[in-house]
Amino acid sequence: MEPTIVQCAEQPYVGRRESITMIEFARVADHLPTMFSGLAQRGVHVTGAPFFRYRMIDMAAEMVVEAGIPVAGPVQVEPPLFVDKLPAGRYATVTHVGHPDGLMAVTARLLDWAQRKGLAWDMTPTPTGERWSARLEILMTNPAEQPDMHKWETVLLFKLAD
Repeated sequence: MEPTIVQCAEQPYVGRRESITMIEFARVADHLPTMFSGLAQRGVHVTGAPFFRYRMIDMAAEMVVEAGIPVAGPVQVEPPLFVDKLPAGRYATVTHVGHPDGLMAVTARLLDWAQRKGLAWDMTPTPTGERWSARLEILMTNPAEQPDMHKWETVLLFKLAD
């Protein structure tokens, strides 16, 4: 599937942040069920699919990644949970249907596509890695409803520079 550019509105979310290496990714993903049940118990309206937001990326070392759940507006949460907003703007997007193991290759294709198009990311290189404004993997499939990971749908949504 060919990437496209979409316009996104600002989106509030409840998140939980971890500093991890690639092999520790489950530490972030494992927060989602507890986050969902906590929001449901408090009657908080979830407005979209959960996502992972990559804040800082150094594939060879640590990454800062958030598990996020879109909500209708501001809510009160207890640390380590927090409330933040995804920024409005133009995003490059592509959809991956298949095992999450394939996401690295899909991500590489999206990054290459943008480079060929002369597009710039909303990202700042730093000595400790790339600091991204909004680099998302949105989980469109509920694992409880579709346990076959090869049928999962994941949307990549990476913010472009203004």
